[in-house]
Amino acid sequence: MPWSLDPHHTSVTFSAKHLGVATVRGSFGQVTADLELDDPNDPTTGRGTVTIQAASITTGSEQRDGHLKSADFLDVEHSTEIVFTLKSIKRDGDNYKVTGDLTIKGVTKEITLDYEHSGSVVDPFGNTKVGGTLTGTINRSDWGLTWNVPLGGGGFLVSEKVKLEIDGELTLEKPAEAEPAAAEAAAGATA
Repeated sequence: MPWSLDPHHTSVTFSAKHLGVATVRGSFGQVTADLELDDPNDPTTGRGTVTIQAASITTGSEQRDGHLKSADFLDVEHSTEIVFTLKSIKRDGDNYKVTGDLTIKGVTKEITLDYEHSGSVVDPFGNTKVGGTLTGTINRSDWGLTWNVPLGGGGFLVSEKVKLEIDGELTLEKPAEAEPAAAEAAAGATA
């Protein structure tokens, strides 16, 4: 069954250390998905792809955002999308492990994230919804994001480790053919 990502109830956020003492947080505002889920109560039946527009990055600092969009980091002029392609979802105790290929700047690496399933529900408008939270840590240099400045006392300006947190809400897509069929039936009844 096809599901669409609800952009109003989905967030893709990240955090990294600055100078080793402060945490800088950011997010991506433009995220789409092509997802299938056979059973909303069983995440292991999921498959698909999530696409993030790299230029939609924001950290609350225009100067920092500009640097992150530059060739030093995401190079959004030449690499417009960050793509996660799901390979498997496996139960891990009460939660799940989600494994997939993450592509940044043309480099693809397999990662595994922790997934906490929030369940499924029918909203007041009759739409079936499902949601959950993915978390994990990646090493940015694995994707060629190696820009940094060494500090005098040791360490670096920006941490290599980047924490990820993705909260997602999906909506079950309703079949498009149901509406034309109902319209045809109504038209046939009046003819």
